[in-house]
Amino acid sequence: MSAKSKNSVMCPALFLSAPASGQGKTTVTAALARLLHRQGKTVRIFKTGPDYLDPQILAQASKQDVVPLDMWMAGEQWCQAQLYEAAKTADLILIEGAMGLFDGEPSSADLAARFAIPIALVMDVKGMAQTAAAVVAGLAKFRDDIEFAGLIANNCGSSRHRELIEQALPSDLSFLFSVARSEEIALPERHLGLVQASEVKEELEERFEKGADLLAQTGASDFIESVKPVEFLPAEISNCLSKQPEIIDEPFAGLTVAIARDDAFSFIYDANTRFLESLGATLVFFSPINDQAVPKADVAWLPGGYPELHAQALSKNTAMLRSIKEFFEQNKVILAECGGFLYTLNTLTDLDNNTYNMAGLLNGEGAMRGKRGCQGMQTAPLPEGNIRGHAHHRSRSDLVMEPLAFGVRQRHPAPGEPIYRERNLTATYLHLFFPSNSEAIIELFLNKNVE
Repeated sequence: MSAKSKNSVMCPALFLSAPASGQGKTTVTAALARLLHRQGKTVRIFKTGPDYLDPQILAQASKQDVVPLDMWMAGEQWCQAQLYEAAKTADLILIEGAMGLFDGEPSSADLAARFAIPIALVMDVKGMAQTAAAVVAGLAKFRDDIEFAGLIANNCGSSRHRELIEQALPSDLSFLFSVARSEEIALPERHLGLVQASEVKEELEERFEKGADLLAQTGASDFIESVKPVEFLPAEISNCLSKQPEIIDEPFAGLTVAIARDDAFSFIYDANTRFLESLGATLVFFSPINDQAVPKADVAWLPGGYPELHAQALSKNTAMLRSIKEFFEQNKVILAECGGFLYTLNTLTDLDNNTYNMAGLLNGEGAMRGKRGCQGMQTAPLPEGNIRGHAHHRSRSDLVMEPLAFGVRQRHPAPGEPIYRERNLTATYLHLFFPSNSEAIIELFLNKNVE
């Protein structure tokens, strides 16, 4: 950007992307964040696209909240506002991309280009040398609206390995630093991605520290000191993607929302909880695994997570199952997403083919199905309005009732995830992003348009 705009904020920023998934972006980003945190710096991290697991890891590494950035799901202005607010207090902003640099619509490259953030390409260089330089050179020249900071060579075998790659790079591309091969810093995974941070907190701390030690030996700190400031502009947003009628400041004043949160239910965007609080809601959290009843509340939100890993414990907590059923029968509003949706069915069959009773709010059965699954960006066309979100699951559900509607896929014409409504329960595999449509969420939670 040329001249600094009025009210803008300057902050060093770097976009960590890769040629593909599985290159070690999260491992490198977490190690960088911990290294800089140890130096007393405030590092604000954003994760591209809809993701719950990586942000948990990165939040623990950086000791800061991690927010998803997706220009389709949240809108450009919302993303701009998040970056602007972070830039006011951060010493460095890191954005971790998703999949490969040019994958998806919008892609990581689109986001980097929109906000003029230089890209550091994280590449697993195991099994290649000069070819790694060729791949980087090709990616750097694929589009002329992005700026490359250079290469971070992950899984680099030796100093000689590094030299071969660095010497082969074109003169206009920098070798930023390498990360040595080490099983001690790799992050644990399971069928939907990384393991939840809360499950392996102490182990992650060891891996973050070892990762920071490795980076400290490679000159990563010197490179980070050289990252140039980026100009971030304020954004005027109304917490929604579409034009909507003016709403009162705190429509949720006096409204209490009970949110399921434990090892079985944890796929919760901080952006969603902050959104509810900004509209005046009081949030209370409860554990369907351990607690005996839903707290006193007007609305219950059952988010996604890993109920299949805790199905036996959920089934044994009959007091909570009765409480959920009573909440439902009182015609109170319930939003159930993905894992929360499975919890509302009659039964859930886990990966070992064991079947357990669930809450029985909807007449149907859920079952895990191994590696096959569904994912993608979709819009939920509710009677209250269109709310954007995404699906990511490896289970199936069979219900007796007909869906209220089907999700609308971002690009493909085929029907998306079914959306069910029974009494004041709205249940679907879709994970909704509340700020994408303020008025629709207000209508839904206040029960204004529910038949």
